[in-house]
Amino acid sequence: MTFKVILSVTGVNHGEADLIVAAELCRQVDAHLSFLIIGLAAPPPIGEYAAMVSDAWLEERRADTVRLDERLSAVRSFRADNVPSADMESKYSEVTFADEAIGRSALSADLVVAGPELLAGDLLKSKVIEGVLFSSGRPLLLAPSGSRPTLRPKRVVVAWNSSLEASRAVHEAIGILEGAQQVHVVMVDPVTEERGGGEPGGDIAAFLIRHGVKVVVDRIPSMGQKVEEVLRRHAVDTSAELLVMGGYGHSRLRERVFGGVTRSMLQDTPMPILMAR
Repeated sequence: MTFKVILSVTGVNHGEADLIVAAELCRQVDAHLSFLIIGLAAPPPIGEYAAMVSDAWLEERRADTVRLDERLSAVRSFRADNVPSADMESKYSEVTFADEAIGRSALSADLVVAGPELLAGDLLKSKVIEGVLFSSGRPLLLAPSGSRPTLRPKRVVVAWNSSLEASRAVHEAIGILEGAQQVHVVMVDPVTEERGGGEPGGDIAAFLIRHGVKVVVDRIPSMGQKVEEVLRRHAVDTSAELLVMGGYGHSRLRERVFGGVTRSMLQDTPMPILMAR
C-alpha cells in the first residue's frame, strides 16, 4: 500500500530522536506526519489507605499534565521547523487503557513508527505495540537505535510461514516490496502443503512476481537454532535494510502470545522491522 499518513508516538520524557526518524520517513514518501504525544497516568489509589495518599496522587497527576504540555510545546516547535505537513494531538491516559487510546489514534494512519527512544523503554513501548497491532490493525515500523530506517529499501527479507499475519504484513508492505531491488522470502524448516503439494513459498512468490517484485525464495533449515536467530542471521547475510513479518500469530489471547519469535524480535530488534497482524 501507499503510506500517505504516518503516525509517530512519543512520550513525555523523550527527545527529538524519534521525531527526526518519522520526519525523514515522511520526506522519503511525501507523507503527512501525525504526532501523538502520550502521558501515562498512574491508577488512582484504592483501599483503606486511599484517603491518605490521594493528595500525593493528585499532585503527581498535575505534574504529569505540566510535563505533557511542555512536551507538546517541544513537538510543536519541531514540527514548525522540520515538517511541512503535520498535525498533532496529546493524550493523558490511564496505563490500563493506554493501548486502546493509541490504537484509536492509529486507525487514521497508514503506518505507525516506533523510534529508538520509544523502543528503548518498556511500559510505553509495550502499550504502543499492543495498541497498534491489536486495537488498530495498522502496520508498525520498528526503528531501533543504530539502524537507518527507510521506506525505500533496496534489499528486504520477508519472514514467511503461510500464516494470516505474514500475509497481512506482505500486503501492507507491497509498495515497499515493489520498489526493492531484491526481496528474499525466507522460510525456516518449511513443510510441503498437503493439498497443493507444490514447493513451499511458491504461492507467495508467484503473487509477488505478478506485482513486479524481484523475489528469491530461501528455504532454510534451522539446524536446532531458534527461528528468530535464523532470521536475524539471514537478514544480515543478505544485507537487508528491512525485515517484514507478521506478529503474534499463535493465539488471540495477549497473555499467551507474548512469547516465541515475535517477542524475541521485539526484545532484540536487529534492524528496522515492519510488522503487521
